[in-house]
Amino acid sequence: MRTAIVTGEYHIGGETFINRHIQHLFGGDTVVVCGRFHGSNPYDKAWFARREKPTTADLLTAPYWMMRNRILHNTSRLPFGRAKRDLTTFLRDQKVELILAEFGTQALAMAPLANELNLPIFTYFRGTDASKAIQTERMREAYRRMMPRLAGVFSVSQFLLDNLARHDIRHPNSVVIPSGVDVRRFVPGQKQPLSCLAVGRFVEKKAPLTTLRSFAEATRDLPHARLDFIGDGPLLAPAQALAEELGAKERVIFHGSQPHDFVRGKLATAQFFLQHSITAANGNTEGLPTAIQEAMACGCITVSTRHAGIPEAIDEGKTGWLVEEHDADGFTTAIGRAMQATDTGGMASLARRIAEERFDNDVLLKKLETHIRATLA
Repeated sequence: MRTAIVTGEYHIGGETFINRHIQHLFGGDTVVVCGRFHGSNPYDKAWFARREKPTTADLLTAPYWMMRNRILHNTSRLPFGRAKRDLTTFLRDQKVELILAEFGTQALAMAPLANELNLPIFTYFRGTDASKAIQTERMREAYRRMMPRLAGVFSVSQFLLDNLARHDIRHPNSVVIPSGVDVRRFVPGQKQPLSCLAVGRFVEKKAPLTTLRSFAEATRDLPHARLDFIGDGPLLAPAQALAEELGAKERVIFHGSQPHDFVRGKLATAQFFLQHSITAANGNTEGLPTAIQEAMACGCITVSTRHAGIPEAIDEGKTGWLVEEHDADGFTTAIGRAMQATDTGGMASLARRIAEERFDNDVLLKKLETHIRATLA
């Protein structure tokens, strides 16, 4: 079933969930529609970039189309003029049979055109698009108008569907399917005692300073405890300064941004995975962090927060510990409790087993395909 995968940017190596769909959905019978093309096409797919430089005629008519689309759809994201004509030609020439918009914001741009071309369109909510994006009534209303145009909605967590529903944004054909992890590649290795790992951008939503401070306090009397940070971002320099201020510089390593294989290697040997996710001031939340699913597959014991879809993955006291957002003292206590646990081996094995049962991306991909086929039957 030839599918157009719609995404904002192509290609981004870190978007493993989108790249998996591009590579493997319906046997890899896919094309890509992106907002911007970055010059890399590792999967050798036919692609179309929506945000090419507009023609002079399109610039002249842009105010009309933007106003019209705002009135009809409550958004000005829709393509018009040459961009719309060329995209229509691309979809027809590629014999596209359905559209999967990765992120609800991408579906806003594509749903009316999909309806015009009689192409079924689905969307996948993953985090920002069902949290930060709906902070304004304008965007909430745009989503409400979009929903009847969709054949179905997928989400990585029930939390995101509930968050949308709180604003009366619903679709009767909504299904939770996590992004998943390759449980054949992400496997436990030889665990290093008292080793901790944190993976993610150094941004407010990940609260890296809280993670660092809690680790330093929880392991003050454990000189062999180590914390590896993988990631980059605006809070990296402050985190490095804080590590020195706390006297933890020798026990904390900042690796910066690293390839996925490097992350996989660190997860294999880490005993504990730390992630103090919070709701950012702008409303941005996680969906269900892929890093936590990967950590579980590698047999890591997770210490995190009751945030977004994380409680849907972690069984408290069995595969990890969770605290409330911003509860720094509680996070410190939870890290200490994890390191003092008497059955870390059993917890690690259970985390791995649950990852195999809930987050095997081969199984989840088939579930996605089956649900799409059933919807269109």
